[in-house]
Amino acid sequence: MEHIISFLETAKLARKQVYRNLTVFPLLAPDGSTPDYRTLEQALAEKLIQIAELNKEGSVPELKLKNLGKKSVLIIEGEELVGAKQNRIVNSSFFIAGKTEVVIPVSCVEQRRWTYRTESFASGKRMMHASLRRAHQEEVNYSLKAGRGYQSDQGRIWNDISDKLERMEVHSPTAAMADAYESYEDPLSEFLKNFQLIDWQVGAVFAVDGRVIGLEGFGCHDTFKRFFDKLVKSYALDALDSRDKQQSKSVPPDDARRFIASAAKSKGENHPSLGLGKKVTFESRTASGSALVEGDRVLHLSAFRKEKTNNKSRVGFRRSSHRRSLR
Repeated sequence: MEHIISFLETAKLARKQVYRNLTVFPLLAPDGSTPDYRTLEQALAEKLIQIAELNKEGSVPELKLKNLGKKSVLIIEGEELVGAKQNRIVNSSFFIAGKTEVVIPVSCVEQRRWTYRTESFASGKRMMHASLRRAHQEEVNYSLKAGRGYQSDQGRIWNDISDKLERMEVHSPTAAMADAYESYEDPLSEFLKNFQLIDWQVGAVFAVDGRVIGLEGFGCHDTFKRFFDKLVKSYALDALDSRDKQQSKSVPPDDARRFIASAAKSKGENHPSLGLGKKVTFESRTASGSALVEGDRVLHLSAFRKEKTNNKSRVGFRRSSHRRSLR
């Protein structure tokens, strides 16, 4: 945890940015480094990485990844891959060495399709919406602690996406998360116009409806810059799916500082990573999260506010949703 604590204590909170019911506090830290790796989206665009179904028949929770380049590739939890037999998201953040072939753990975000559209996957240029990523991260962290690896609760993911599509009145023949984003492309673009990257920014604290929800941090400015739009949209989609979506509620900077401090006081647990580095899961009284650490640097860190449901702490969204049984 020492590198995570150092990262959180070094980062400084900048002036908040607000649009409607979404508030973003930029996190700043000195960093003069240039990434010695590619992001997943970069590698896919440059054809330095190939991601395909495990075999011709396919396997919902697994994909085959080949890093064809010499540089390592950074993959961030919740990144969407589109194509092949169904769209997926990556279950955790991984750092895959160059010239390596691995099987990566994924989850389906398109329930009603199991037919090929393409042979391999492309970047969806999206991330799982923040409220679901909170729940998803909790399930994966629990699986790691139980010794079951990077498994997710697939049924919970399908139910959550179906509920969101219904609430937001999105028609999706395949129950795809992507359709929610595409249906709300214009309002999401309005959110993006009202949030700007600033110098030295390596992360942000996000609040919806006047309440701090999550924290995202990266090891260098350039990497955070590449994920900024995706992260804002992932929280904005939840902001649009709120009863208070038209209201702007003040969020005191001290609320964000307390959340960061809570994450820094967490108890951490190390886990083997799929690729380079190690996975660190951590939990405090109010925050739960995970980080990918390689050497003495934090490549990616995310933390979410814990909720209490039925006398048990869980990481979840405040809105209730109608759960469906799996078909």
